[in-house]
Amino acid sequence: MVRQHRENRSKFYRVKCPDCENEQVIFEKASTVVDCAVCGHVLAEPTGGKAVIKAEIKAELQ
Repeated sequence: MVRQHRENRSKFYRVKCPDCENEQVIFEKASTVVDCAVCGHVLAEPTGGKAVIKAEIKAELQ
């Protein structure tokens, strides 16, 4: 039996809302629209693959 080591190719990002400056964590391949938990501004929109992130990326999380 051959074991393959696959690294996780998907990432989480800590993003900052452009309106209220709230920081929250979102998934890079979000399948639904991600809104800011505080003000409701759209932070990411799905595209079928990687989401379009419409907020400032502060950090890439492992």
